[in-house]
Formats: sequence, structure tokens, C-alpha cells
Amino acid sequence: MADTAVLAFSGGLDTSVAVRYLQEAGMDVVTVTVDVGQGGDFAAVAAKARRLGARRHYNIDARREFVSGYVIPAIKANALYQKKYSLATALARPLIAEKMLKVASRVGAGALAHGCSGKGNDQVRFDVALRAGSDLPIVAPIRDGNLDREEELEFAKKHGIHVEKVAKKYSIDENLWGRAIEGGDIEDAYKEPPDSAFEWVRPSGQERPVYAEIEFRRGVPVRADSVRGALAIIEHLNAKAGRAGVGITDHIEDRTVGIKSREVYEAPAATCLIEAHADLEKMVHTSHQTRFKGVVDEQWAHLAYTGLWQDPLRRDLDAYIERCQQNVTGTVRLRLHRGSVRVAGRRSPSSLYDVGAATYGAGSTFEQGLAAGFAELWGMQSTEAVKLQKKGRAGT
Repeated sequence: MADTAVLAFSGGLDTSVAVRYLQEAGMDVVTVTVDVGQGGDFAAVAAKARRLGARRHYNIDARREFVSGYVIPAIKANALYQKKYSLATALARPLIAEKMLKVASRVGAGALAHGCSGKGNDQVRFDVALRAGSDLPIVAPIRDGNLDREEELEFAKKHGIHVEKVAKKYSIDENLWGRAIEGGDIEDAYKEPPDSAFEWVRPSGQERPVYAEIEFRRGVPVRADSVRGALAIIEHLNAKAGRAGVGITDHIEDRTVGIKSREVYEAPAATCLIEAHADLEKMVHTSHQTRFKGVVDEQWAHLAYTGLWQDPLRRDLDAYIERCQQNVTGTVRLRLHRGSVRVAGRRSPSSLYDVGAATYGAGSTFEQGLAAGFAELWGMQSTEAVKLQKKGRAGT
């Protein structure tokens, strides 16, 4: 009896080609599609899997689990890889791997499979997550066969595999936290992506500014305008901020495998929620907390991006982050206009902002005369070092 391979299946070019390659290697294929808010017709994806000859197909709705277990922690961590990428794809991979492992146990699989190439980050994310939960061999037909996109398209044509029009032009991955666009003409790092590449964001934005009011409770978004519930909030902000042109990221990214790549993302809700959350933290944290939290946030994003979600350090960082979210309660008002987002106002019952001390107007509670001694003491070592340097140069 042939071994059964459990394949993470999106129905796109890579995973469709992978089904046929696995079959040609003599394996039965069980396909698994995990709904993390990527939208689309899941019945059509299941039908495609059956047409390709999959022995069985599983569709798993994991949207709420994705939000609670992955997206919310990312918001608390202000998670942006290299201060740009909100980690949509990276966050989904360990969850998809977890669901694959459960299916593999159910069907008695002899192998695990994915459609990742050897150039990207996803191969690392899948491999590490799958190896952390199983000793089954991992098969990656695209990587193992060193296939390029043209070879995949030719293979698909030869085997009668339908390929969506957008997949012929770009490599797309999306979920409710963001949409990644790679390949095609945007590989030219100097060429601006055409408006047609975007689906969530209207690049020109609306004529008039709009405002979004986001309420947090202990670091968790609980309301955006009149919308409540984290999943509904994300969907609401993706639509609202996207119409305002907010959420496009275009940058040169350092992949885990060492390649620099030009990456283009759409993430309207992530852009808004992380901006608002980070601003609220600054209002309720001391300067020392804010500075150290930035170090923790950067390390958290690095682990998520590089496929080390299972590393004990990530759980250690989560414990610190969770502790410092206790006072992150309040409301932030964002102004969205023609691609820009900025904080227009914020308030919190735990605010450390004291208008009486900060005001330049009459009635200030701050005693300015005390600052003279502070300034002298604060700069004492620095000023003495400068004097010694000048003295040394003068003596040469």
C-alpha cells in the first residue's frame, strides 16, 4: 500500500503542482486547507483537490483560533519584522502545520508535504513546526525538484491543472491579517507596483479623511467604531482603512535563507491596530518600559518571521508582554487619509500624561527651577568626557 502524504493545500499553482508530483512519486495525497481568513470559494478548492486525485480533503475553519492565538499576541507585541512587515503569512504557518499534524495522525500518514520553494521563508516555518510535532519525513516537491515558476506553469499546462489568472502573474498569499504579493514585474525593485496588483487597498485613497476610534482592554482591541469582537474589528478596519489607501508596505526584506527580496504587502487592519496599540502603550508605560518593550517586540517579531514560533524564548517573551499589558486600556483615534495613518488623539484611565505638568501655559505644576540642577547632573559624565577629549587634542 502506498504511503499517504498530508499536503497543506491552498489550491494555487504550487500546491496543485505538488499534488501531481507526490502522486508521480507513488504516494496517496490527503489535502488540508486551513481557513485563516483568506476568503475565496472553499468548496471550489475542495473540488479542485478531488479533480487532482486527492484521496481525501479536509477544510478546517481556524479563523477565530488564528485571531486569538496568533494575531492578538502579535498586536500586543507591536509585531513588525524589520519595522515594516506585520507577519501575516508567518503567523499562519505554525497554525496550519498544527492542523496538518492532527490530520496526519487521523489518517495514519507516512509523510508530510508542502508546496514551498527553497528560496522562501515558508519552507523554514513549515519544516520547523512540523518537525517539532512529528518524526514523519517532509516532502517539498517544488524545493526538492528545484522548480522555477515557468517550469511549474508548464507542468500545470501539461497535466491540465487550472491556474488562476492572478497566479500566472504574481505569487499571492493572504489571510485576514494581510495579503502578500510577490514575483512577476514587481521583482524589479525600482518599478512601482501597478494598482492592479492590489485588492484590499485603494492606492489613491478617498478624497476626504476618515477617522477610526479603537478601544483596547489590556492590550486587546475590543471595539473599532461601533464594531465589537476582534475578528469583526479586523474585517471592519481592512475595509475602512483600505478605502482610505492605508496599508500598503513596499520594502526590501531580509529573508531567513539569506536572500534580500522586494516584498509588497496589503495590511490595512494590521497597520491601524499596531499603530494605535503602540501609541497607547507609550501613554501608560514609563519611558523605561517603553524602551525595553521595543527590544522585546523586535525579538518576538524575529522569532515569528524566522519560523521559530515553537522556541521557548517566544513563550518567555509572551509572559513578559502579557504582564505589561495590564494597564494598556484606553481609546485611540486614528486619522486615515490618502494612504497615511496617524494618531489624532488618545485617552486612558491609566495615562501617565499629566497636562498640569506638561503645559506651557499658566498654572503649570512643574517647578522649572529644579531642572537646572537636573540638567547639570544628567550631563556630568558626558561634559567631562568632552573636556578631556579636547584637552588631549590640544596637547598633541
